Amino acid sequence: MATDPRRIFHLSDIHFGLENTRALDWVKQEIAEKQPDAVAITGDLTMRARHREFAAATQWINSLDAPVTVEVGNHDMPYFNLIERFFSPYERFRGMKEKVERELDLGALAIVPLKTAVRMQPRLNWSKGWVSQRALDRCLTALDALPKGIQALVAVHHPLREVGTQGTALTKHGDLALRELAKRNVTAVLSGHVHDAFDIMEDTSEGPVRMIGAGTLSQRTRSTPPSFNEIEWDGRKLTVCVRNLQQVDTRDMQIDDVPENALPPRSEGEPVAPVRQVPRVDPPVH
Repeated sequence: MATDPRRIFHLSDIHFGLENTRALDWVKQEIAEKQPDAVAITGDLTMRARHREFAAATQWINSLDAPVTVEVGNHDMPYFNLIERFFSPYERFRGMKEKVERELDLGALAIVPLKTAVRMQPRLNWSKGWVSQRALDRCLTALDALPKGIQALVAVHHPLREVGTQGTALTKHGDLALRELAKRNVTAVLSGHVHDAFDIMEDTSEGPVRMIGAGTLSQRTRSTPPSFNEIEWDGRKLTVCVRNLQQVDTRDMQIDDVPENALPPRSEGEPVAPVRQVPRVDPPVH
């Protein structure tokens, strides 16, 4: 039925290798008890794309009792083997390959992937997002093929924002992607990367697009505790509850804007900003 409610768990930035095991045990139990219709994981499964990190990520993700779709994050590209990065960058996903960039049909709602992590790009910081024309065309083709009246959630890793100048954009060609998505039945864009949750409307020349970001389930927190988004769809309206073990209210878990420099602390002991007071520098200081 078109009006059947749907529940989606939106996870991101698990960073196996520096994962928060308590948070992961809790999320797995929540999935087992609440039986969401889908789990969307928006990238950065690992810390440095090491084989042992992928093995742990694969075991945990394959153990989840729900349909899962996985996006590729910048941390999931091989760091130390450039030949593999350039020629077979997704080889280490082989244990869960059927889940990678998987489209999910949830009845009146669909989840459609849009890849933003690339193996290389013509700027020094390869950790930032890049929407290639090929990736965008593939996403738009999938959206256009949906039956009439079906709404879509588009899953990406990097927020589709060109914050700052074109040279330092968080996601290159993100503005183009948002304009194209605004023309279609896209209810929201789900992303990660920032390590703090958000739920904001982004204006484009083609209309507004809702952008929903999930926090991290790793030890690399930025200004909020480890968390995930519990998303409810009632056939007309999408609501987001940010779940965390410290019982911080959803509004206090969400930042007001996507920071230009979205990098969390890199090592233990680096200062972290207080909740919802993220300065636009990296690392955050307090």
